[in-house]
Amino acid sequence: MLASLLLACASTTKPGVVGVTRQQFLMVPAATVEKMALVSYAQQNQKAKEEGKLITAGAEYERLDRIATRLRKQVGIFREDTRDWKWQLTLIDAPVINATCAPGGKITFYTGIIRKLALTDDEIAMVMGHEIAHALREHGRERISQAYAQNILTGVALAATNNSQQQIAVANQFAHYLYTLPNSRQNESEADAVGLELAARAGYNPAAAISLWKKMAAESGDKNPPQFLSTHPAPETRVEEINAMLPKVMPLYQAAAKPEPPVEEKNAQQPVQPQAQPQPVRPAQPVTAKRKKA
Repeated sequence: MLASLLLACASTTKPGVVGVTRQQFLMVPAATVEKMALVSYAQQNQKAKEEGKLITAGAEYERLDRIATRLRKQVGIFREDTRDWKWQLTLIDAPVINATCAPGGKITFYTGIIRKLALTDDEIAMVMGHEIAHALREHGRERISQAYAQNILTGVALAATNNSQQQIAVANQFAHYLYTLPNSRQNESEADAVGLELAARAGYNPAAAISLWKKMAAESGDKNPPQFLSTHPAPETRVEEINAMLPKVMPLYQAAAKPEPPVEEKNAQQPVQPQAQPQPVRPAQPVTAKRKKA
């Protein structure tokens, strides 16, 4: 038992410049967690499709896809194996301030977080980088492993079954630990750090993390906090911690190739060429008939 516990302790990622090196308890196999996460992801997408809320094209989707593509190119800095994940992007039209990235690279955004917070591309990259960081660090798998070791989570072995109903039941159990329970302060700090580095390397300004969390706090106010904050508790020191990390990641941003602005922005930035003034039209001269000589 002790040997298996020792084997279960490892760091899922390389440290990067932000230096995340914590050893993690990962008793449940990654393949099991990814398989169950895929079941939940497929259920989510099917439900959104049936309700007419699944967005698969258009300006908002293409904007997210451009940012996701740039971020995915950086994941090898922390984990080479994640380059081979079957990355997917889902956009759901709902007034929910939330986003996730499931194990295996399944990204979900809701239109609410983009529209209500009026997010810039840099701020979207901060949210997406943060979520991808949770997946790279396998924080969900870590929590599932802890629950399994404490005999809180049962039925893990059923994940290997081909029975769809049993798979859905296990997937729903896993989803509780992947998406519903709040992340620990430690996990949030790690996701902030890794997400900042991913975004900076992808050419997005890491300073946007400050404005992002200020927008989150303003949206919360005296009301119920956004769903994103219910699962991503914001420690009081978050802004200070991000400010402390900026000197590490800002040089990466300054050296990175920057994303091309969308076509519509390019057109808006181009100076309007003055139109050529029409030349005045001379009035027609009357034609005088020549008199015939007598």
